[in-house]
Amino acid sequence: MLSEKTVKKFLDELASNSPAPGGGSVAALAGALGAALTSMVCNLTIGKQKYAAVEGEMKTLLTKSEELRRTFSILIDQDTQAFNKVIEAYGLPKETDDQQALRSAAIQAATKEATLVPLSVMNHVIDALALTKVVAEKGNVNSMSDAGVSALILHAAAESAALNVQINLNSIKDSEFIGWKSDEVRSLLRTSQSMKDEIMEIVKQSLETSKA
Repeated sequence: MLSEKTVKKFLDELASNSPAPGGGSVAALAGALGAALTSMVCNLTIGKQKYAAVEGEMKTLLTKSEELRRTFSILIDQDTQAFNKVIEAYGLPKETDDQQALRSAAIQAATKEATLVPLSVMNHVIDALALTKVVAEKGNVNSMSDAGVSALILHAAAESAALNVQINLNSIKDSEFIGWKSDEVRSLLRTSQSMKDEIMEIVKQSLETSKA
């Protein structure tokens, strides 16, 4: 599994001439990194006397962010698996009319499935950003830069996943599916951008206050 490789081995495989893992897996990895940073801020807040009033909330947030980290980690592999199914579909025989019809249907089905993985990444990014906003507001002020990086990389995950949705939609013939998923992508990107901006404003104000 890609998520169980060392960083070096993952990067080596990513840099190779194999098309998978690719941008979709990297988008999911970015989501996992953002969630992990949120968990770190929680852990650096829990147990500190100064933040005793929010300790229970931080523990709850930690559980949720760790669940998201696991989900994103699974999506790293799911994206590559979905891409491989598309490649397998393109490899089906096409000598007869029946074979061509089966091959075309298999390609469309596999491509739709491959579209849903980065869309799942985008949806989970929104959940992760909601947690990051709370830790930015209430977490250890000494870790505010980490909360900011979490927000930035989570939004990058959303934007990256959106590109992978779009490239798959370009190969799909179902206009209804294209319309629904395109609308969903636009909505998720707007939400992610807005949440990221809100978090960065909180982080910047916190950094300015601590400097003073």
